[in-house]
Amino acid sequence: MTLKIWKEDDPKASLMERKRALIVQAAREAFLTGGYADTSMDSIAKSAGVSIKTVYRHFENKDDLFIAVMQAACSVESKGKPRDWPTKVPRVGLPLAAIEYLRHALSTEQLALYRVVLRDAGRFPELGRRYSEEVIEGRNALIVDYLNRWSPSQGWKIKDVLGAANAFAGLLRSGWFESVLLGTAAMEERALLQHAKTGAAQILILIESRKL
Repeated sequence: MTLKIWKEDDPKASLMERKRALIVQAAREAFLTGGYADTSMDSIAKSAGVSIKTVYRHFENKDDLFIAVMQAACSVESKGKPRDWPTKVPRVGLPLAAIEYLRHALSTEQLALYRVVLRDAGRFPELGRRYSEEVIEGRNALIVDYLNRWSPSQGWKIKDVLGAANAFAGLLRSGWFESVLLGTAAMEERALLQHAKTGAAQILILIESRKL
């Protein structure tokens, strides 16, 4: 079903946007509470206070709605201070990029979404693929762009830029992510900053020694 597009100054456009926001918020609460598999479009419509027809006007299926929830979570976390680390030299920019990565990956919202994906991806493989595309690849793309931007001036000869971005993510996630995900440990701000600094230093060593 194709959603009719209204002009921005049309009152119906504002109404439709509010309804969409209500649906996404209801879906977020439902997915994080009951998981993906056990959440129905009907229950989301009821929680949002809209008809099931309205839900399907905005979202083709549950996959699309889950993507909207992921995008909304990333959008909220990216608001605030503009991202300036891409313009800073690597010894400054990479630690800042690492801090942003860790704060995002270890945020309550992202950990909750990741748990939903882990729980239900076995039954719904598309769920894992969509999460990878929207969240993991999105974060890695920022690092790829950064490495491509600074490689010429730094004299880097990176054979596989995407592989380098994945290696950076792996360094940042190692030693902490699973423990925080399982709730057996928490990363305090001081530890996060130190881990980010260490991960950035390690990836620089690998890049400058041309091992990537």
